[in-house]
Amino acid sequence: MAVEKQKTADILKKFKRSDLDTGSSEVQIALITARINELTEHFKVHKKDVHSQRGLITIVNRRRKLLDYLKRTNHKKYDSLIKELDIRK
Repeated sequence: MAVEKQKTADILKKFKRSDLDTGSSEVQIALITARINELTEHFKVHKKDVHSQRGLITIVNRRRKLLDYLKRTNHKKYDSLIKELDIRK
């Protein structure tokens, strides 16, 4: 269950720092958030999909680590990203 190419391109365009940026913390967090949102929609239909739930927990933990890193290094970008992605924290 990957994020569609067009949706990925839109996320990259919105959150990238420069033209060649695909791996900055902001971009990674935005892509992971899109993937988490898709998986939560999947679980509304498939409540007993335990294997994918484990993957979701892994993805959420990865996003949490990236958010902690961003908070340590650049608190202003962290705050704006939290608001823009509508993440509770």
